This record gives sequence, C-alpha cells and structure tokens, in this order.
Amino acid sequence: MGHHHAHSNHHHSHADLKGRNLVISIFLNLLITVSQVVGGIISGSLSLLSDALHNFSDVLSLIISYIATILSRKEASANKTFGYKRAEIIAAFVNSSTLIIVAIILIKEAIERFLAPEEIESDLVIWLSLLGIVANGFSVLLLKKDSESNMNMKSAYLHLLTDMMASVAVLIGGLLMKYFQWFWVDPLLTLAIALYLIYMGWALLRDSTRVLMLFTPGSIEVRDIVDAIKKIKAVKNVHHVHIWQLNEDEVHLEAHIDFVNDIKLSEFDIILEEIEEELYHHHGINHVNIQPEFGKCDSKQIIVQD
Repeated sequence: MGHHHAHSNHHHSHADLKGRNLVISIFLNLLITVSQVVGGIISGSLSLLSDALHNFSDVLSLIISYIATILSRKEASANKTFGYKRAEIIAAFVNSSTLIIVAIILIKEAIERFLAPEEIESDLVIWLSLLGIVANGFSVLLLKKDSESNMNMKSAYLHLLTDMMASVAVLIGGLLMKYFQWFWVDPLLTLAIALYLIYMGWALLRDSTRVLMLFTPGSIEVRDIVDAIKKIKAVKNVHHVHIWQLNEDEVHLEAHIDFVNDIKLSEFDIILEEIEEELYHHHGINHVNIQPEFGKCDSKQIIVQD
C-alpha cells in the first residue's frame, strides 16, 4: 500500500514535449559538429576540434536521453514489473560518464599541443564558434525547464550548456589569436573546457550512481524515520529497513514492524495509513511496504544485510 500521485495525460504530453525538444537539439548539434570538424581541420584549431568532439558527444548523449524518454513511457508488464522507470537514470549515468571521458581526452590533446604549438586560421574559428554559441544557446533554452526536475534531462542540458560555454571560450581564443597571435591560448582554453566538464559531470555521475546502487537518498535520515514510526503506540520495534530511490519521482521504503499486541488486520490497516501519511508528508517517501510481526524470532537490527 502506498501513495500514488499520477496524472497520466499530463505526463504523456509533457514527455512528448521533452522528446520534441531533444530531437530539435540533436539536429542542431549534428549541424555544429560537422561544421566544426571541417573548420577545425582547415584552420588547424585544436580548441575547435575539441569543441566538435564535445558536440559529437552531445549528439550521442541527446540520442540516449531521447531513447530513455521514450522507454520511460512504457507500461509495466509481468516480466518488467517496474516498467522502464530506471531508463532515464541509466541515461544520466552514461551521459555524465561520457562528459568525464571526453574531458580526459581533451586534457591529453591540450598537453600535446602545449608542447608543440601550431599557427591557427583564426577567422574560421571565430565564425564557427559563433555558430556553436547560437545553436547550443537555443538548445539550452529548450531543455532548461525540464533539467531542473529530471536527472536525464539535466545530463543532456549539462552537455549543451558546457558546449555553449566552450564555444564562448573558443570565440575569445579566436579573437586573441587574430589580433595578438597568442596561439598558446588554443590549448589553454581546451584545458579549461576539459576541467569544467569534469567539474560539471562529477556531481551528476555521483547522484545517478547513488540511485542505481539503491543507496538511501541523501536527504533522508533512516534513524529519524524509525523514531517517527516508533512513536505510534502499537509499535514495539522497527527493523530490517530498506530505503531506495527507484527514479526521481519514487522513493520506496520497506521495513518489518514488531507490534506490541497480536492485532487484527483491520487495525494494522489503520496504523499503516498513519505510517504512510507520516512518511509521505515529512520524508518524501511515496511507496511503503510494511511486514507486520508479533513475537517473531528474527534480527531486530534496523539495518540487516540480506
């Protein structure tokens, strides 16, 4: 028994809007990637090629996010009782991982270019970086709202946001190379972009890993929940507690409760409703599964390794 707050029609129309925004962003980033690869080869700009590499990772991450959005709409079945609710979390994990992998590749390339600097055709760098700023800026605006409440969309949004900032950095570098011949700025900006990717990707990688590993959400204190349930007069002990996050909308709790007396099932239902209200309103837990016990000989530890 648990709380369910579903609005299926609204959910599907919102998912359709998310999907449309992702498709637009995919095509925009394909355009930027092809343009920057050609421009980077012609101009010899490492920062432009690194920006193109990141843009290509954007395309892949957006495709992954789009597939996850489609899968998350699928209904549960007998052999998939949770449906595909974890799809968007997996997408967030993959996308945050690729952010960090791309960053490591860029750091390696930047160090090599520092050791062997090359002259760069700056005019092409300037115009293509402007294209990246405009296209990525538009994509960022499309995904911003959904990124605030959805880990999958946040991972796609971060890819685009960091790429827009990278294009700004490339533009600045192109101007400095054009007017001051500071060609060392190119690998320096590449290194700065890479470090920023690691900074942005790490938090999302950590958060998505916590969900996939079934860790207790960081905002929840297990001891506080146990103490709250034990305040109910009929409850003797709360043990064997598991709390995990299925996705960004659902937090689950299962626990064994030892009762003072051998109560009726109808009495248990009343107590269960009280527990559900407490957990939902004060701890954000919306799916509760309680195993009632009386005089059972088992471990009474709060946390039990199954």
